[in-house]
Amino acid sequence: MNRVLKQTARRLGAMALVLGSTGIFAAYGQQMPAEYDQVLKTLGKQGDFKENVLKVNIPRNDLKVTIDGIATPTPFGFGGWLAMTKGSGGMDVMMGDLVLQEDEVNPVMSALLDNGLEVTAIHNHFFFESPRIFFMHVHGHGKAADLATKTKPAVDLIGKIPAQHQSSVSGGTSNIAAGQIDTAKIAKIAGHEGEQNGAVYKITVGRDDLKLKEMGAPINARMGLNTWAAFFGSDANAEIAGDVAMLSPEVTSVLKALRGNGLNVVAIHHHMTNTQPTIYFLHYWGTGPAEKLANGFRAALNELGKSRAPR
Repeated sequence: MNRVLKQTARRLGAMALVLGSTGIFAAYGQQMPAEYDQVLKTLGKQGDFKENVLKVNIPRNDLKVTIDGIATPTPFGFGGWLAMTKGSGGMDVMMGDLVLQEDEVNPVMSALLDNGLEVTAIHNHFFFESPRIFFMHVHGHGKAADLATKTKPAVDLIGKIPAQHQSSVSGGTSNIAAGQIDTAKIAKIAGHEGEQNGAVYKITVGRDDLKLKEMGAPINARMGLNTWAAFFGSDANAEIAGDVAMLSPEVTSVLKALRGNGLNVVAIHHHMTNTQPTIYFLHYWGTGPAEKLANGFRAALNELGKSRAPR
């Protein structure tokens, strides 16, 4: 009897040693490929390998989130992740969902874009949460080691960016106020005339080049198929907000144009379903001299119409 117990103990001890090592075996006994084990080491994260998918865990355990006053644990909806699986030609497909605070969204986005990865959505999952949380979907393909290297700069920023802004409840710190904006200069930079509505100057640019229809009806700028920019403030100190209507091949280049000009992207989503081609919309916002903001808007416009959806 004692011999049986000793043998069982030895087996359990050996099992614990194997399972305790980084990524040798994942749950259910599926062996972790060496290249995926290296991904975990490169990112400095834990994960598992099941159903031929590496899942890298990026939970926001550093945050204490309340939803409508309810203290909510991280696994409830604040566990960010990256996943990789083998595609054709030995390449990996990577997808992920990163959990970010407001001040983290655009620095993390820039780190991803600068390293050749794609940002495919930014949105919220909750109302009335504190702090405010946004979710960023990422995408890429290539060798697993390269994807890990490209992703690491963005992952390393999460939880390390200090808050730059006051809560919207207590009020921000900007001193932007209604003033004089040289709208003729703004229109010249954008290449399109706008309309004045009180203290706001707004330029709207349609996507008539897409020839979009719904039930035979043309969907034009008045129906919401447009890109726009609204300006408020003065020449020296203004704010801009707007929306960009894009085809899928235009999304990444527009994101780079906006971020390259210091504008913040605040949402990427759909406004329409069942349309052909599929149209993506992003919302952006920024502050600074009006001329600089107009140049950022024009940079985004310059990326539209360069490609067409496949027929």
